[in-house]
Amino acid sequence: MSDVMEVKFSLKVMINKQKTKVLFAEADSDFVDVLLSFLTLPLGTIVRILEKHYGDEAPAIGSLTTLYKGLANLDSDHFLVESGKQMLLNPRNSFETECRKLKLNVDDTQPTKYFTCENWNCSHLRISNIGMYYGTIRCSCGKTLKNEIIRESSQADDNGDVGVFSIKTASFIICDDLRMVPNVAGSIMETLGNLEITDTLGAELRDVTFGFNEIMDLLKGSFLSGTPLSDIILDGRQSHSVKPKSEPGMLLHQIEKEATIDSKKMILKVMVRKSTNKLLFAQAEEDFVDFLFSLLTIPLGGVECLLGSNTSLKNVDNLYTSLANINGDKYLKTKDTKTMLLKPKLPHGYISKNQIFPLTEESAPLLYYREPNFHFDVTEYLSPSDQRSGIQVSSFKTPKGEGNYVDGSRMYMVTDDLTVTPLCMTSSLSILNGLEIPLSDVKELEIHIGLEEVIYV
Repeated sequence: MSDVMEVKFSLKVMINKQKTKVLFAEADSDFVDVLLSFLTLPLGTIVRILEKHYGDEAPAIGSLTTLYKGLANLDSDHFLVESGKQMLLNPRNSFETECRKLKLNVDDTQPTKYFTCENWNCSHLRISNIGMYYGTIRCSCGKTLKNEIIRESSQADDNGDVGVFSIKTASFIICDDLRMVPNVAGSIMETLGNLEITDTLGAELRDVTFGFNEIMDLLKGSFLSGTPLSDIILDGRQSHSVKPKSEPGMLLHQIEKEATIDSKKMILKVMVRKSTNKLLFAQAEEDFVDFLFSLLTIPLGGVECLLGSNTSLKNVDNLYTSLANINGDKYLKTKDTKTMLLKPKLPHGYISKNQIFPLTEESAPLLYYREPNFHFDVTEYLSPSDQRSGIQVSSFKTPKGEGNYVDGSRMYMVTDDLTVTPLCMTSSLSILNGLEIPLSDVKELEIHIGLEEVIYV
């Protein structure tokens, strides 16, 4: 963390005449790469790192925060395996390798490690008994995977001189609402016009330094402020705070619509207050809860892709659409970079069988297992190439049991803010009593949830 705290970015910022608003900032590729890395962050990671950084003052990101806290408070015995819960609380970033090359990486998730059977003399094939989670997955022999295998890096992993997402020589103009365009020499009027900046009379130019704290403020502001750059640079002056769209009873309003898309359906029994038609809570089986928790593994760019860059998060929408409009051949690292960021995949082994969204996951890492030579070297290696006569690993064991995370023998209660708790009669009645709602004012509905409905969850 000390190294991260020492990283600084230099920005040239244009501020309006009244000194109340940042018109735009000029930034190099290192800063823009960090900004684009926001799109790679799984939703659960965003909640976790904001809570870690801000502590008791951490902002609530809509129902994601309550969903994450409900997951954290749920006993591990509600999951088929303990590591399934840890996968959801600390979801891997499918751009892990790229983000570790960033000048500043806000994702502090531990690097992926690989483990094999704790028994050195195990007779079962190593290449079919390798996992990414320590001590929670079993080898074919029944023992747990505890021996770490060293992963050798490739030259491509170590080469940080060519940029991460954007090319090193590029610079960009960034607006207060995170609209962004390449800084093209000789087309000042066109650039300002694209950003809808019409008045720079009397504007002031400043040199501004961004460090780790400012980057975290920018991540938070991308969700909660209409003017995140102004809030940071001008000490919150002219701050216009916005909140993710959330309406009481929205879940009930959407899920009672008749589905028009043929997809898997989940059944919920919901308790509704008759007098207000407001959802009080839902009784759910493991498939719906499994689906809810799996939302935390979706990267922010994946949410933008699923919702057509039309979310309630205007800044994130702007960042995503700006990326879509950038000439990837000219300003991004490779031709595939833009496609990968706009349509990100989940890490290998993360998609639950209860996932309804049309998501895909990465293939198993292409690694080769090299057996140790016990005369000279007892270390086992995984290599990204087969130059040392390694054997390709065809699959990696994942900690999900039977294709999902949550134990199927339980029932759960889900409140309208997506807090998940074990279902029991006393807790259900406590909610009604706490709200002073008589049973005569409560009705129970059975509803079916499919793709059309979960888009609005």
